[in-house]
Amino acid sequence: MATQITKFTRILCSNRVKSTTRLSRFFSSAVASLETEPYSGLQDYESYRKSIHGGITHKALLVDAVGTLVVPSQPMAQIYREIGEKYGVKFSEDEILKRYRRAYEQPWGRSRIRYVDDGRPFWQHIVSSSTGCSDPQYFEELYNYYTTEKAWHLCDPNAEKVFKALKKAGVKLAIVSNFDTRLRPLLRALNCDHWFDALAVSAEVAAEKPNPTIFLKACELLGVEAEDAVHVGDDRRNDIWGARDAGCDAWLWGSDVHSFKEIAERIGVEV
Repeated sequence: MATQITKFTRILCSNRVKSTTRLSRFFSSAVASLETEPYSGLQDYESYRKSIHGGITHKALLVDAVGTLVVPSQPMAQIYREIGEKYGVKFSEDEILKRYRRAYEQPWGRSRIRYVDDGRPFWQHIVSSSTGCSDPQYFEELYNYYTTEKAWHLCDPNAEKVFKALKKAGVKLAIVSNFDTRLRPLLRALNCDHWFDALAVSAEVAAEKPNPTIFLKACELLGVEAEDAVHVGDDRRNDIWGARDAGCDAWLWGSDVHSFKEIAERIGVEV
């Protein structure tokens, strides 16, 4: 693709373009090449990686938790309102969502990262800002709800089958997540904690995505080099840019890949 663009520029700046007809023909050819070269280049790159890694593109797969592996079973604002009604919460779901987003996007000044240990101070701030309710019993009920299997479900119902195939093929697996210490019991509640060889949780490693440190920690726990790992997540800034800054490959969930089976096939593992 770069070659075609450079060639196009060189011709435009030379006296070889004698007519608009010739320019039109060249431009059409260049556009056709631009449309086909990225896919061809991707195939070549993946074939190259398979040739040096024994038939697979990567030795390790790193997976984001919320938004990639698991998603909330009900909208957040709905749960905040339903649980909050008995504690006097009066805001509509739209108002709760608006206030939640405003609070979540504000810089958190009480610690270097948002989720320290169980993350309670941060979540207390979010809940009270979103609902206008500071009742400690309300907060505890809401906080504990999000540690249960009722609150979450797997994004991909075929995930277990895929992860078993990846493990059998020798691909190491890790979670890389901005989360507090509830993530481990949550994964146990969903019966998927044993799918992974390691967990790099921001509250435990004292670094949040997109900080490269959390990705490098996951690679260290797996015993692989960053260049031999691919990370998959749904957030371009936190997951894609962060992983690439650490030296990992990265695929955007919902854009580059849409299922764990597709991920496995790109790595070179049949499911």
